[in-house]
Amino acid sequence: MGLFQRSRRPTPAVIGVVHLLPLPGSPRWKGSLAQVLDRAELEASIYREAGLCAIIVENMHDVPYLRGRVLPETTAAMAIAASRVKHVAGEMPVGVQLLAGANREALGVAVAAGLDFVRVEGYAYAHVADEGTIEACAGELLRARAALAGDDIEILADIKKKHASHALTSDLGIEEVAAGTEFCRADGLIVTGTTTGDAPDPAEIAAVRRASILPVLVGSGVTMRNAGDYLDADGLIVGSCFKQDGHWAQAVVPAKVRALVDAVHGRSGRPSRGS
Repeated sequence: MGLFQRSRRPTPAVIGVVHLLPLPGSPRWKGSLAQVLDRAELEASIYREAGLCAIIVENMHDVPYLRGRVLPETTAAMAIAASRVKHVAGEMPVGVQLLAGANREALGVAVAAGLDFVRVEGYAYAHVADEGTIEACAGELLRARAALAGDDIEILADIKKKHASHALTSDLGIEEVAAGTEFCRADGLIVTGTTTGDAPDPAEIAAVRRASILPVLVGSGVTMRNAGDYLDADGLIVGSCFKQDGHWAQAVVPAKVRALVDAVHGRSGRPSRGS
């Protein structure tokens, strides 16, 4: 356990996101799983060759999402796609997220595809998302992980996550939510901005690190310009910055991946804080 503990590396782990094209069950599904798989494998190979530390596979293009579940055909397609990405990634850890809050299905995909971690929204504490109220799932998810003999699959939990209102927990600071999520036996904590591509306040990263012994990852908004603000994080989950025009829906640009990875790892002008 401890995929993203700082003790494993001197700089944050850079984790690339494979945003799968629309899957079966999505309103925008085009009828060709081969096309989905080809693009996923291409992006995974770009990330591997650039020297990323890990990859996470998401069904981002399935918007608008169902609340707390996905259809069986979506789960099946995700398992196939994630397995292909894992094969291309080789020794790199690979994880999965199924939107929105389809955490039990994501765990099943991770078991079936031999993945290393899942990204979970609504793990501890409820919040109101675009899709409606997302309830906490820690108790059920950990029991399912044990029943599936999947204790080696790490759970990275979003706290005060993007695309959500946190009025239900407005009396709890991010430090208290971090401590409570650790108490519920998450394996890592993810801090985000308010939307996809929006960067969190570096002060929040520092506060969460003080409140918890778990690895702390930045879950949105990392760019070449601000990466130096997050060198104390244990991991940087990067999607939009690697894409054409910096938009999550576009294709991955290899040169942009290499530039950020080299900068974070100090190979070509290590980012300075506040740059």
